[in-house]
Amino acid sequence: MANVVELKVGLHCNECIKKILKAIKKIQADIETYDIDTQLNKVTVTGNVSSEEVIRVIHKIGKTATTWGAEGDGVTC
Repeated sequence: MANVVELKVGLHCNECIKKILKAIKKIQADIETYDIDTQLNKVTVTGNVSSEEVIRVIHKIGKTATTWGAEGDGVTC
């Protein structure tokens, strides 16, 4: 069964988006889909993956990520 992971991430520039996409693609899990909404600063990943796993790879590239709806805005470029 697929999990849907929704995160708030700073998406201020194209370089940020490229880094995040590259990091998500490297996750060693069965990712079915992923989407980035630059208007909402929202990253959605669907597949056999946990929130913690996606947050970890995003933090590894120096970005701040929080679960969607959590306190704090998670916006840092």
